[in-house]
Amino acid sequence: MGSCFAENIGKKLDYYKFQNLLNPFGIIFHPVAIEKLVTRAINEDFFTDRDIFFYNEQWHCFEVHSLLSISEKDDFLKKLNEQLLHLKDYLFRASHIVFTYGTAWVYRFIESDSIVANCHKIPQKKFLKELLSVEDVFASIENTLTLIREINPQVKFIQTVSPVRHLKDGFIENTRSKAHLIAGLHDAIDSKNEIHYFPSYEIMMDELRDYRFYEEDLIHPNKTAVSIIWEYFKTVWIASETISLQAEIEGIQTALQHRPFRPESETHKQFLTNLQLRIAKVQEKYSHIIF
Repeated sequence: MGSCFAENIGKKLDYYKFQNLLNPFGIIFHPVAIEKLVTRAINEDFFTDRDIFFYNEQWHCFEVHSLLSISEKDDFLKKLNEQLLHLKDYLFRASHIVFTYGTAWVYRFIESDSIVANCHKIPQKKFLKELLSVEDVFASIENTLTLIREINPQVKFIQTVSPVRHLKDGFIENTRSKAHLIAGLHDAIDSKNEIHYFPSYEIMMDELRDYRFYEEDLIHPNKTAVSIIWEYFKTVWIASETISLQAEIEGIQTALQHRPFRPESETHKQFLTNLQLRIAKVQEKYSHIIF
């Protein structure tokens, strides 16, 4: 769960068919938003009418990303609560949980005096912008980890700070935000208690500092940068016993993306037959893998 960078790592896990749950409530940028959703899920504090609102012809919730917003109220509530149960199930069963924090800047909705995860393009005059202190960041992260550890004592936590720069806040403000996140997060790191830090931010800022590793917006890491950071992540966190399986899955994924010049040819038909045999062989050993 977390910022855009969580999406990058999650999509790599999806590609290689590791069982995972990626941002069930969309991209979440700061620790307080993650804490709220984890607390809701564990306590089965289901979303109700008072947690949603209608704006610009869609139903929204301040605790989730606008990606989930839809026009039908009942469907929206049903979707939110289904995702809540899905998250709870994973929190109970997960072997590893990765949290990626993007910013320490938060917006407080004046009317309810509550910090939101997403403003849903409501006019900014209705919010107060605040910078979470180092102590606030630590307290929120500590609350989240403690809650999960109570229901899943064996879980390993992997914490990271997103390398994506929030330059809409300003260059100086982005640096302050990352500094607060890093300081607060490191106060919560405890390797003896299986709370670990993965330096995605530091890899991007130092080893990959050249702009050739960024998208055209000069903010987000590009495919090359994501692949390099993934290699570091994979080396540290993914068992070497899976290397051969990952290679076979990558071969199948590449074959599935193949576009033939002559789909009706015998050569292509044989190619498809061989591909199905490769898929069946993987699924025979790992029934949860679906292509």
